[in-house]
Amino acid sequence: MIVQCPHCGKPVAVNSLGRRPLNIPLKNVCEALRTYRSVVAAARELNCSPGYIFNALKANGLKLREVIANGKGYHLSQS
Repeated sequence: MIVQCPHCGKPVAVNSLGRRPLNIPLKNVCEALRTYRSVVAAARELNCSPGYIFNALKANGLKLREVIANGKGYHLSQS
């Protein structure tokens, strides 16, 4: 893709724009929240932002309190 440089105004070829999506599975998000019981600690573990965790829960119709306290949300199969 060719974009215009904001400093000099010349066209510059770039491979892609922006950051690639993380695509962390909801299972991993819920598991980290249950383990650490804190959004900030879970975000550090998953190497993402706390906002990413909130957006993942919101997109799947889950509440933070339900996932942490009651264990609702994504249920892991018992082996």
